[in-house]
Amino acid sequence: MIEMTIDSIRVSLMNYQRVVILKERASDRYLPIWIGPAEADAIAVKLQDVSVPRPLTHDLLCSIIGALGATVNYIVVSELHNDTFYARINLQVDGQEVEIDSRPSDALAVAVRANAPIYVEEAVLDKAAITLDRETGKPIVGDKEIRGTGEKGKVDEEELKRLSAFYDFIKTLDLEDLGKDKS
Repeated sequence: MIEMTIDSIRVSLMNYQRVVILKERASDRYLPIWIGPAEADAIAVKLQDVSVPRPLTHDLLCSIIGALGATVNYIVVSELHNDTFYARINLQVDGQEVEIDSRPSDALAVAVRANAPIYVEEAVLDKAAITLDRETGKPIVGDKEIRGTGEKGKVDEEELKRLSAFYDFIKTLDLEDLGKDKS
């Protein structure tokens, strides 16, 4: 598992779809995950420390977890199948670890409220992560590092077809300020 942070939440200008951009802590790899507007708002509200008059659904869920004596250890984006991401919320309950199946957007909304670490399985990053060219700030697409060798190899046609929805969406995003200091 690779530790990630929430870099930003973006809106595609082409279709107004929301995407949360996760950034690998130790490198310049990014993982875009499409989420609904309500989930984007739930994550953004907490990240921006906006006060809401009544608890949102994810606030309620965290309150229930706490009232039951459990804590959120971490969340993990665990799988990617047919352009759908899957996640798990890892809880500590009575001295035991319990994993709960979740949509990534809900898991992220819980993680920001619980100040829990965010992880992504390496296999998911291998399939869908993007790396930015340090000089241009543009996504590097078409070449893929061959795991562990430091060499680059071409992505085969089948993989390009599987990832075409990601690539098409990423091309519509303004990624120029990604990775730059936000202060």
